Amino acid sequence: MSELQPLIPFVLIVAVFWFLVARPARRQRQKLADTQSSIAIGSEVMLGAGIFGRVSSLEEETLHLEVASGMTVKVARQAVVRVVEPVGYDTHEGPDPTDGSAEH
Repeated sequence: MSELQPLIPFVLIVAVFWFLVARPARRQRQKLADTQSSIAIGSEVMLGAGIFGRVSSLEEETLHLEVASGMTVKVARQAVVRVVEPVGYDTHEGPDPTDGSAEH
């Protein structure tokens, strides 16, 4: 037992490293891989460079991204870091002029 005693701190350091660094990084890589494999035509995505666009076609390793009306770029699937969910908010501020309840 006395010859194993110096190894205990090393084993504890490895265990702490595993739970604080390696495990969360592996989960994050898996989540990113799931996101990249779930991309569908019509999805709005964000690239690692911060470019947003809508997927117009898919290939195995690449996709065509429409970044502006009529302008598509071919990018690697690995460049996608997030699928952007549509935001369900109304950009109109104030009362609705069509409901008749607005004060004049």
